[in-house]
Amino acid sequence: MPRFLFPSDHLRAYWLWLPLWWLAALWVVFSHGPIPLHSTRTLSVAWEMWQQHSFLVPILNGVPYSDKVPLLYWLIHLGWAVGGVGDIWPRLLMVLIGSTQLLLVRQLALRWFPRRPVVARIAPWILGAFTYGFLYNLQIMYDGLLAVWVLAALLTLSPTERRESPRFVLLALFIGLGLLTKGPVMLLHVALPWLFGVWWHPWARSHPRRWYGLGALSLLGGLVILLAWALPAAYAGGAVYRNALLFHQTAGRVVDAFAHAHAWWWYLPILPLLLFPFILWPRFWVGLTRCSRPFEPGMKMLLGWLVPVLLAFSLVSGKQAYYLTPELAGFALLIALAVVRGDERIPGRASAWLGPWPLALFGLLLGGLLLGLPELAAAGQVSNRWLLGLVPQARLLGLVFVLLGGYLFWPGRGEAARIAIAGLFGVVAANATFTSTLWKNFDLSPVAAVLRQASLRHEPIANLGLYEGQFHFLARLKRPIVRLYEGQSLQTWAAAHPRGLVLTYPLHLSDIARQHARFIQPFRGVWVVVWKAPRLAAWRAGHSLPASAPAKAWPPGVLSGKYPQDKPAAGARKP
Repeated sequence: MPRFLFPSDHLRAYWLWLPLWWLAALWVVFSHGPIPLHSTRTLSVAWEMWQQHSFLVPILNGVPYSDKVPLLYWLIHLGWAVGGVGDIWPRLLMVLIGSTQLLLVRQLALRWFPRRPVVARIAPWILGAFTYGFLYNLQIMYDGLLAVWVLAALLTLSPTERRESPRFVLLALFIGLGLLTKGPVMLLHVALPWLFGVWWHPWARSHPRRWYGLGALSLLGGLVILLAWALPAAYAGGAVYRNALLFHQTAGRVVDAFAHAHAWWWYLPILPLLLFPFILWPRFWVGLTRCSRPFEPGMKMLLGWLVPVLLAFSLVSGKQAYYLTPELAGFALLIALAVVRGDERIPGRASAWLGPWPLALFGLLLGGLLLGLPELAAAGQVSNRWLLGLVPQARLLGLVFVLLGGYLFWPGRGEAARIAIAGLFGVVAANATFTSTLWKNFDLSPVAAVLRQASLRHEPIANLGLYEGQFHFLARLKRPIVRLYEGQSLQTWAAAHPRGLVLTYPLHLSDIARQHARFIQPFRGVWVVVWKAPRLAAWRAGHSLPASAPAKAWPPGVLSGKYPQDKPAAGARKP
């Protein structure tokens, strides 16, 4: 029996990945609140659409929001219609989306590698345990849902034992749903594999005219689905929204991408992070060298998908790691195929050296560093605020990683499942440490509670600088937050709204802020400071402020030096 399989021959053993993934995902997603700024912005758009009954046009801070299309918001609304507004359903939705990806990658493996059923058994283990993919898919974001439609679309193109021709009607449907999830980028993920179909698909080689003709109609059908929403929404949203939606979302975004350059090779150093922890599995690398030409049909399908999409995203200079979320399933299939092919050619006695010992060494090294972190901090050798924040739980987390390293070093079968279990357990432990130590740096619920009370008292709220929608859902705000600028903008608004509040985000706190602000809390290395508008305006105008009670703050001790945050510096700039 191959060493990379789970050590049980019973079919149900290969389905352990689903409940294990659910358990880990539910633990992580409910251990703390939605993380700003992406998840909170998504929820804020859904909330404003909900409370304004604007189910056609997305709304952010009171105005139509053209950056995103509405399918994810509609799915959130569907749950809210049943169970009421809250963040429980959106988080459950992300878990459901992530587990759907695992089911779809298994189906792709069965379609593409019908003579190698082992690929379908281990591919879900691999995809579910990619550290980046696991954590990112639990954010309330669009790319996980996009990945579902990409994988479903590829399934419609894939031959089966009974039918070689694609299901073009379903292809059109899934393209349309992908377009309604994240816009035209869906076409990059699906149209490129379709264009190279004559290389990897047997039916396309024998029927090229029908492949490209019906495929083009499917693309048009998907665009029709998108336009069925976009045209009414453009009319309802007004001229500014219409121009932003119909032009900026397509040609404008491509131009902007080339204008804000990342180097073409930017994804090369990112890929190892996306494929962790399996990137440290020697069996994968050795097996990859065994996947030589002539390529089997399933390998051609993989290359016809991954290579064109990677090249396309490398040429478009606007790059983010999460743009490749749909392709993580393809890499999981590649790793699974490589270890299966490699095991067919590697002698049994050499196989033991291909186990996950590099990953085990990494776990032992990281665990040792965490075990020594408190001593290093006590000796003044650590100055980074984030590392200092980990100190209270560093030894416990370090012990977990040491034990996981030992678990991976222990000889035996079931390497793929053991790497996946160790990876998931490590992520759960690291997330628990984050929740108990660093989450207070990301939790905006205390300041949101202040804003909610102000809103209930009909006190207007403004933001000094760019506002990214982080408060509307958390505070259940029903009115926009006004964006202000330094100088006359602040002075004019404060004079017109003497009961108003203003949010500022200084890097360092001044003594004036400590004494006269209304509320203070840390947030991702800066501070969120809530001011009464007249006090902030008077201070900025150079006037002295009357005596007042010190600012309320969260968490306890944050203003007394007991909290690992930047200490106030003499002469620090005004917030």
